[in-house]
Amino acid sequence: MECAISLKHITKTFGSVVANKDVSLDIYKGEILSLLGENGSGKTTLLNMIAGIYYPDSGEVFVNGKPVEIRSPRDAYQLGIGMIHQHFKLVDVFSATENIALGLDAKEKFDLKQVRKKAQEICDKYQFDMDFDQKVYAMSVSQKQTLEIIKVLYRGADILILDEPTAVLTPQETEKLFQVIRNMRADGKSVVIITHKLHEVLAISDRVSILRKGEYVGTVETKDATESLLTEMMVGKKVELNIDRPIPQNPVKRLEIRNLSVTSPEGVRVLSDINFDAFGGEILGIAGVSGNGQKELLEAIAGLQTVESGGSVKYYNSEDGQGPAMEVIGKNPRVIRNAGIHMSFVPEDRLGMGLVGSMGMTGNMMLKSYDSGKALFLDQKSPKNLAERIKEELEVVTPGINTPVSRLSGGNVQKVLVGREIADAPMVLMTAYAVRGLDINTSYAIYDLLNQQKKKGVAVIYVGEDLDVLLALCDKIMVLCAGRVNGIVDGRTATKEQVGLLMTKLQEGGNKNE
Repeated sequence: MECAISLKHITKTFGSVVANKDVSLDIYKGEILSLLGENGSGKTTLLNMIAGIYYPDSGEVFVNGKPVEIRSPRDAYQLGIGMIHQHFKLVDVFSATENIALGLDAKEKFDLKQVRKKAQEICDKYQFDMDFDQKVYAMSVSQKQTLEIIKVLYRGADILILDEPTAVLTPQETEKLFQVIRNMRADGKSVVIITHKLHEVLAISDRVSILRKGEYVGTVETKDATESLLTEMMVGKKVELNIDRPIPQNPVKRLEIRNLSVTSPEGVRVLSDINFDAFGGEILGIAGVSGNGQKELLEAIAGLQTVESGGSVKYYNSEDGQGPAMEVIGKNPRVIRNAGIHMSFVPEDRLGMGLVGSMGMTGNMMLKSYDSGKALFLDQKSPKNLAERIKEELEVVTPGINTPVSRLSGGNVQKVLVGREIADAPMVLMTAYAVRGLDINTSYAIYDLLNQQKKKGVAVIYVGEDLDVLLALCDKIMVLCAGRVNGIVDGRTATKEQVGLLMTKLQEGGNKNE
């Protein structure tokens, strides 16, 4: 097959960290190539060099057989290369058409009718669905991603790079995206996908290339690949892909949620009359299409959301889970903590809500005990020891415990956050999308940590988007639909189809416990 891009002996370092070392890789015309590797293996860095965001320290890049220098995203666009990043580069208050027009040559920019006409032709050709008058702030994640893809196609891209394109998509949205990608391949485009979801790799790609610790391991034809083979190539050793699910031992009630409703600052009701209990020694999974109140539910329990009057979150601190219970509603996180309520929360926004990006691991450990007084700043020993322990036990890849966490890969940031929250010895541990964007090896390490907490009698609440994982890990699964509890099912006996239906179709009555 003819090469669209050929990388020869590419090396890239950041200070003492070697991100890519002597990588040689070919991307063919009219193919879908998946790029696999653990967090921090150099996948995004490598593709950022093709997209003009980084420039290699050494090595050569060939596009359509000719040596090129890609020093900026504009250079990449001119060579027909477009990258769709995990974090979209869109202007919220602009419409779809206006976002496409941004960055075009001045002579094109102001003719929005012409922009819209050409963009509609792209949609018709590849079977996209897009309302060009819709403002970005009113779009779903899937619609924003579609707009990003249309943007790069509008600029004439023949080589598309998608970084974690399905991380926040539902199974239905993912299948829709895959169909569009197949249509682009049929049109002769080259598509490169970074993803950690092995079943998706096997479903969509023609070939799979693997990086390990910044070095190229090899490429396999997808038809010859299996999940265990790909995992072994990524990690360098055999990995058991089985999630443990111990039987709950004497579950004890820890949380009792009654009539919980939350309205957003814009006046939209995001949670309506939520009722459920969480038990120590169990993992309660929360499933739902993205944006159905999962995030707000955990934040409301953690004291980060204002709850409507009549709502109650009672916390049981006694060993047997009998009263007296403490009411959490109306207390901020500091008051909750000072009242002896041992809850830990791993939020969805790791660097926004969970950690301070400019601080190192030690500083972020100190944040947890900030309120215990100024004397803490005279003694940094215990946060430092905790940082060292988490680095060692969770195999956090970092130049040092004082390196700003914003410089770490997504998976390593998540390890720091989960490690810190678990070290706090909670009675209730809430996690929002704990393994989003994590490689398979790290994901299984997180599942193991959650199971260890369950065995210690902790009530674990796990918000996840992968139904296969929810069904393999959780003892019970509560499904949210349109901000309501649409059913609570047994994780051991429920089927993917049953949970999928509860995610998309509101049952009679809206608050059903099964």
